[in-house]
Amino acid sequence: MAATRRLAAIMFTDTVGYTASTQADEAHTLQSLREQEELVRPLISAHHGREIKSTGDGFLVEFDSALKATHCAVDIQRRIYDRNAEGGLPPIRIRIGIHLGDVVQNGADILGDAVNIAARIEPVAEPGGICLSAAVREQVWNKITDKLEKLPPTALKGVQVPMEIYRVVLPWTVGAPSAADSAPTGLAVLPFSNISPDPKDEYFADGLTEELISILSQLRGLRVIARTSVMQYKATSKAVSQIGGELRVSSILEGSVRKAGNRLRVTAQLIDVESEGHVWSDTYDRELDDIFAVQREIADRVASSLKVRLLDGEMRRMKMGGRGNAEAYTLLLKGRFHLHRWERASAELAIKYFEEAIARDPGYAAAYADLGKAYAVLRYFDVDPTTTYPKAEEYVLRALELDDSSAEAHVARAIILWSKYEFAARDKELERALELNPNSAEAHLLLSDGWSLMGRREDALREVEKALELDPLSEETAGNAGTAYLYAGDYDRAIRHLEDALELDPKNMFFLENLGLAHVQKGLIREGLEEVKRAADTLGPTSLRDLAYAYVKAGKLEEARGLLTKALRSNKVSRARSVTIGGIYAVLGDTENALQWLERAYDERSGYLPSIGTDFVFDSLRGDPRFRSLLQKMNLTRPVSS
Repeated sequence: MAATRRLAAIMFTDTVGYTASTQADEAHTLQSLREQEELVRPLISAHHGREIKSTGDGFLVEFDSALKATHCAVDIQRRIYDRNAEGGLPPIRIRIGIHLGDVVQNGADILGDAVNIAARIEPVAEPGGICLSAAVREQVWNKITDKLEKLPPTALKGVQVPMEIYRVVLPWTVGAPSAADSAPTGLAVLPFSNISPDPKDEYFADGLTEELISILSQLRGLRVIARTSVMQYKATSKAVSQIGGELRVSSILEGSVRKAGNRLRVTAQLIDVESEGHVWSDTYDRELDDIFAVQREIADRVASSLKVRLLDGEMRRMKMGGRGNAEAYTLLLKGRFHLHRWERASAELAIKYFEEAIARDPGYAAAYADLGKAYAVLRYFDVDPTTTYPKAEEYVLRALELDDSSAEAHVARAIILWSKYEFAARDKELERALELNPNSAEAHLLLSDGWSLMGRREDALREVEKALELDPLSEETAGNAGTAYLYAGDYDRAIRHLEDALELDPKNMFFLENLGLAHVQKGLIREGLEEVKRAADTLGPTSLRDLAYAYVKAGKLEEARGLLTKALRSNKVSRARSVTIGGIYAVLGDTENALQWLERAYDERSGYLPSIGTDFVFDSLRGDPRFRSLLQKMNLTRPVSS
């Protein structure tokens, strides 16, 4: 029997913050959800919509016309707004997305691209708002009284090219930013091409790109995309309009570098995404020693063209950033090139380059900061932090002595303070870093981690969303965002971000493991267990506590006990071993042994230990005063409750 296909307007609704709200106060959240259903269902019926299904905290609805769907959405948001304005009850906030396209009947359900696209449009709307696809806008623009506002070209997951999305400007959302335009004017600095005679000079082109990003990131009112996301476009053939849509920026800076001996030729052009026209283009023929002046000139011209006002402090920092020895600067760029490869051998090579840079210029603050960061990064490769962190701290403090305006040095200092469990001081360093560089995605992510541990869930998720705006194509940012939502209890968003991370890097087993945990927590235990097992095969001992948790949730206690035996017999030196064993004991209900191993991890100053403040693996221990005492010793005085 042939599938039944028809044109339909598809409306998705979703409750904002439903999962986190449920965890905070389940009874009141469920009461609000029932009230929302009582408000919404009659309006769907009144506008001749067909409820396909409830998604738990929202609806999938089909209409035979785009106009009916839009009128229904406006009435829903108006009715909820009026209800919230009465006061006395927790507010209800929903987002609505609408698309027009072909659907296929599948029993009582409907399938097709139109359904998938509508589901992707809904999160773009602001709380209390409505977003429409261009297809819907064409049908309704002259038939509704509310104004429609075009958003920047928006990249939707699973959609090949950025889509035109329109926001319905409702009276109560006038001036309220949507998810798609909440950030200030956006700029992406694409990787500068290396056209030098020597291909090995690629590090210099990459370094110039990174330096320009760093300088321009200091400008207030300008959202600058992070290095990890723009590097996805190295040697790309994509059009400027497509890149702009994927990164949600209005301007792109691109160029090339030719280095021959001590001579440089740098070309740069600023392009307007919408018109794809050049705002300006210039060529700089200089000596290598003049590279700092070239960077400043390009940054000044970008700021002027985009009408971004330079504050006195920003102007001073930009000028300070342009000092240095050209030979030391070249060594610094080589070190960064290797550090970004994220391998132990590369990190150790980077350390040598940074040390050489300091030997050439003993007052080079940036080299000290990067040297300290390189030593701190070694902890990811299971190098004993008691040997690396003292060196990291020594070099970072020296960098701050030389230049307290280095955002990177403050971020590196924050990483070191994590190992010392000095979380309040760590947060101050990150807040200072963001004062100096509001576009530091890394600082936003790290701040999110710390606030999550302190129980500040809303603040933590706000920071992780800022990181996603600044670094939308980084698997690390997407994966960390998914992890943040996982431990905040918002499993749907966790799954979405973790899937995005794995799409960017399918080999990242850490994010696969967390995806499996999100599926387990959502109740998809068989699927989640298989994902955690696949990840554990690669990750080894560090993943055993999560695998034990998944086994216990699946009712496979013997398998979990087998993991405990394996972990206890392991002779592998690992900073995570004590936390892993403590976690397995916790999920097996052995509180005494669990706490004994966690105390051992504290004595070892394990970098993995602070995670117990939010990790549901340790939920069985939260009522024990000894567990609370351990959290207090780590200065985690506001752990997330189970």
